[in-house]
Amino acid sequence: MNISVELTLTPLQDNFEPAIIDFIKSLRASGLTVLENPLSTQVYGEYDAVMSILNTEIKTALQAVDNGLMYIKIVKTDRSDYEPHF
Repeated sequence: MNISVELTLTPLQDNFEPAIIDFIKSLRASGLTVLENPLSTQVYGEYDAVMSILNTEIKTALQAVDNGLMYIKIVKTDRSDYEPHF
């Protein structure tokens, strides 16, 4: 089963950029399809592979900040080729 996952890491601290950059770089290096925009990062792939990688990377990202939030949305389909029609 393929999935699309939207992630937003929000460190609750002044020096927040390094944690976000490290998280995105780790996802890029994972071998998954990764797309980014200014507000979130999207990851696409087979459910078990995506969730296994996210389990590790989310834990690492949250350990790197004093306090933080991780917003996650999961869609049961691969939406990596989505293009708006407006």
